[in-house]
Amino acid sequence: LPMASQTVITVQPQFSAVQQPGEWQTGLLDCCSDCGVCLCGTFCFLCLTCQVAGDMDECCLCGSSVAMRTLYRTKYNIPGSILQDCCSIWCCTPCALCQLKRDINRRRAMAIF
Repeated sequence: LPMASQTVITVQPQFSAVQQPGEWQTGLLDCCSDCGVCLCGTFCFLCLTCQVAGDMDECCLCGSSVAMRTLYRTKYNIPGSILQDCCSIWCCTPCALCQLKRDINRRRAMAIF
């Protein structure tokens, strides 16, 4: 019996979609754009940390970490670097956390979170 020739696949087809660069919905120091988040970050920082972590399905203690900010920025293709994330968190932790929560709230309102 003749053997049927078989094509050996050596490279898997891949779906390639170019993701558009994103941006933060608000600036790092735009505290007045959402006073509720700002007040929560100022007077109950741990509550805001847990809210952000919960929004991202992570451990409550991770909400204000560099890793969380980097993960979020990467997920939404927001330009930046781990070094910038580290500087934002270390130099202005409440502002960085408030920015993250404002961004989550706005993306949720636009149904893209």
